Amino acid sequence: MKDFEIFVDSAANIPDEIRSQRGIHVIPYVCTVNGEEFSCIQEGKNYRDVAKAFYDKMRADADVKSSLIVEARIVEALTPVLEAGKDALLFTIASGVSGTYHQAVAAQKTLEKKFPKRKVYVLDSANASMGEGLLAIKAADLRDLGETAQACADWVKNNAYKMNSYFTVDDLKYLRKGGRISRTLALAGSLLNIKPLLKADGGASAKISFYGKTRGRKKALSALVEMFDKNVVRPESQTIAITHADCEEEALELAATLKEHGAGEVIVEYYDICTGIHVGPGTIALFFMGADRRADAPSHAVSPHGKAVADKI
Repeated sequence: MKDFEIFVDSAANIPDEIRSQRGIHVIPYVCTVNGEEFSCIQEGKNYRDVAKAFYDKMRADADVKSSLIVEARIVEALTPVLEAGKDALLFTIASGVSGTYHQAVAAQKTLEKKFPKRKVYVLDSANASMGEGLLAIKAADLRDLGETAQACADWVKNNAYKMNSYFTVDDLKYLRKGGRISRTLALAGSLLNIKPLLKADGGASAKISFYGKTRGRKKALSALVEMFDKNVVRPESQTIAITHADCEEEALELAATLKEHGAGEVIVEYYDICTGIHVGPGTIALFFMGADRRADAPSHAVSPHGKAVADKI
């Protein structure tokens, strides 16, 4: 019998069928859409349908907002597992992107005080979307091979920054709405057909950072392939993921290209709703194990709190 359970926040973006097959529990973010609460994971509903409907609402200029997962909700989610005599491994989106990690640490202290014989491991994934999700799936692989919770946690801590995460967005207005870039910059970029290139950086508290720009969508997608070729390690023997904010055809074309470049298994999924609010429909993201990001100095970081650190793309 497994002596620990794996939890993720819904930013991990793990497809429904994989979560179910691998026994990975999800704590959903709750957003608001035109003032009404909207759970990023809706049990009994196919996530792809939920995500597509959400991005359609964004295209229709719905008022959408996100919020972190508070300590009380994490305590509520993990309590039954600890009561059953098991430990818990909890993954969160990068601490530089959301305050959820700090809420999880507070929940850890509360739970270990209440259940002194149990252990809660809180893991900062240093990633977003399937960058977090692939790490959790790897932990499930190790667990199923008989590794302990401590061994799984140690592996994640040693390898989180080897998970490479690259993004491009289709419309700069969503970065502007969230305060990530200025209105003037967004307007100029749109007029010039500028497509920003973003990544999870190598900072101690990892953030999403600008690392380049292209003119045009095709060049932006080609830039993702270039970063894959430059940084991937043993692509044929790992699972690679692509997430998209309702641009599935382009995501599938990118997956086919990556297979031509040596990729083995490639997962394609709709982009996580919670962080998708800030990047908007048309976003495509790529995730794979590769070069350690800590070897590079952080680029122009995109603040999770609404003020852009970068002054240009």
